[in-house]
Amino acid sequence: MRILVTGGAGFIGSHFVRLLLRQKDATVVNLDALRYSGNLDNLKDVSDHHRYTFVHGDICDAATVDRVVREHRIEAIVNFAAETHVDRSIVEPGGFVRTDVLGTSVLLEAARAEGIRRFVQVSTDEVYGDVPTGRSGESDPLSPRSPYAASKAGGDLLAQSYFTTYGLPVVITRGSNTFGPNQYPEKFIPLFVTNALEDQPLPLYGDGLQQRDWIYVEDHCEAIDLVLRQGAPGEAYNIGGGQEWKNKETAEAILALLGKPRSLIRHVTDRPGHDRRYALNCDKIGRLGWKPRHPFDEALKTTVVWYRENAWWWQKIKSGEFRAYYERLYGARLGGS
Repeated sequence: MRILVTGGAGFIGSHFVRLLLRQKDATVVNLDALRYSGNLDNLKDVSDHHRYTFVHGDICDAATVDRVVREHRIEAIVNFAAETHVDRSIVEPGGFVRTDVLGTSVLLEAARAEGIRRFVQVSTDEVYGDVPTGRSGESDPLSPRSPYAASKAGGDLLAQSYFTTYGLPVVITRGSNTFGPNQYPEKFIPLFVTNALEDQPLPLYGDGLQQRDWIYVEDHCEAIDLVLRQGAPGEAYNIGGGQEWKNKETAEAILALLGKPRSLIRHVTDRPGHDRRYALNCDKIGRLGWKPRHPFDEALKTTVVWYRENAWWWQKIKSGEFRAYYERLYGARLGGS
């Protein structure tokens, strides 16, 4: 199968590219704009693979998307390309609407024009909004509470409309909080791990009792691959780890693994509209035969070790654009640190 992976130089996308290349039936074209979190270092080990091609381009550029789909005779599209960080969306919502909604519409139009056999829209559990009790099912109403979640919900609804209106074989995945190696260090776990390694404060929002359902990146990618191959067109599939941890507990676990003191945790003013809990009902994808393979505590240890042993990867990121962003977001609340 000839597969276009958009956003394949990002965190989950790069792991998915590697997964596909381990399968002998997949030829992969990676289209990525290489904005702040897109990083070709994530794919150094497969950059010369004979079934892999990288194209530098923006999913909002219809001419580029159309050319790539035609020239490479693409059969399936898996759309990871997105602006994904809630904090950034609060500060700069326009970019999220552009990429997550407009970019998705460009990809859908290209898929419709070329008769793509499968279109996978990779989304997030955050489209369901805060879940005080129970677990979100795929038929639950979308209730996003941040510009990021709203932009992803917009992309989901567009994708669903292309199935209903045009019969485009779209499937949607909604994943829970994902972690692992190569994750851009603005996200919770890599931020706290790398800050702890540098003996810097860990900025914990509010009381730190927000609950997240964590899933290891390899498990998430395996689920997306299963949906790509076996998911029913027009359907959405929740992908969760079934492992809920409070943010404060996760921070303490990171510090324990690194032998660092809990005094590094600094409670900072909570962000606007911060959801207290996400939780997914994953029975539907379970019926396809998937379940996560990595317990959270073991996968967290693997992740911490990776960041400790790959400082070359994250130190140059944190010394660039990231530093100005971090200081703007947390500087005053951490006493200028």
